[in-house]
Amino acid sequence: MSEIRSTVVIPNYNGIAYVENCLTSLRDEPARVILVDNGSTDGSLELVREKFPEVKLIAMDRNYGFCKAANRGMEASKTTYVILLNNDTVVEPGFVRALEKAMDSDSRAFSGAARMVNLRRPERIDDAGDYYCALGWAFAAGRDKLRENYDGPREIFSACGGACIYRRQVLERIGLLDENHFAYLEDVDLGYRARLYGYRNLYVPEAVVGHAGSASSGSRYNAFKAKQTARNSVYLAYKNMPPAQLLLNLPFLLAGFLIKQLFFLKKGLGGSWLKGTAEGLRLCRSAEGRRRQVRFAWKRLPVYARIQWELWRNIWYRFYL
Repeated sequence: MSEIRSTVVIPNYNGIAYVENCLTSLRDEPARVILVDNGSTDGSLELVREKFPEVKLIAMDRNYGFCKAANRGMEASKTTYVILLNNDTVVEPGFVRALEKAMDSDSRAFSGAARMVNLRRPERIDDAGDYYCALGWAFAAGRDKLRENYDGPREIFSACGGACIYRRQVLERIGLLDENHFAYLEDVDLGYRARLYGYRNLYVPEAVVGHAGSASSGSRYNAFKAKQTARNSVYLAYKNMPPAQLLLNLPFLLAGFLIKQLFFLKKGLGGSWLKGTAEGLRLCRSAEGRRRQVRFAWKRLPVYARIQWELWRNIWYRFYL
């Protein structure tokens, strides 16, 4: 039997419609599996206990959010790599080995993002690596475009936490997901933090996973997601950009937030976006928010410069990648 080098961590909250297919697809993959349940009430926890005795379960008493559930699972894993996976996914054979191979080939790689395809329309991309731009927007490359156009590996800004691999040794150095996010953009924040420490994030097209999408929140656009995304967008920029870079990007950030405000206003969610923005500003001013800020370091000047160039370039990528 080959050595087990990866642990798959699956946060779950009322995922009974998806979790059985997800765990079934992992049965032949060479990895340990940990499912962290966020106080589900739909019977999904009982289903896993009955049908998947090989899966390690961590049952929490209520919904603490994606970040805390993922962190508890990552803390419980002991392998070289940790694979974070949404409960509404189905992996294709060879998923784990493809991710491990990519990481093995690049010692500076912190993460590897799988090629996520639409579960209902597998010829279409759901996420081919995440990017972040000077407008304060995070976005998935290739969303709804043809899968065949995203066959090549490349360096990305960050890996989507819905299906990605992390190097444990780096997690121990830079920290786990920031639980202040609760849910949304925590993966971009972690990838950004890894970049500031000098690591790379990769897109691994050979690792393919089908993704249903919005299994916990219910839809692509809703009040909860709009509020959380606005809140965490403010926090993400504040905690990762040093003051001079924040000032440089301020005109872009203000423009980006105004465009988003108008976008969500048109969808009847303008109040949720505005409320989330206010919550994000309060979080930045709080002692906890300031404590989580990545401190400026002169030795990182080349890294800041490269990231800044990418933030400007990624405005163009947002519309054409």
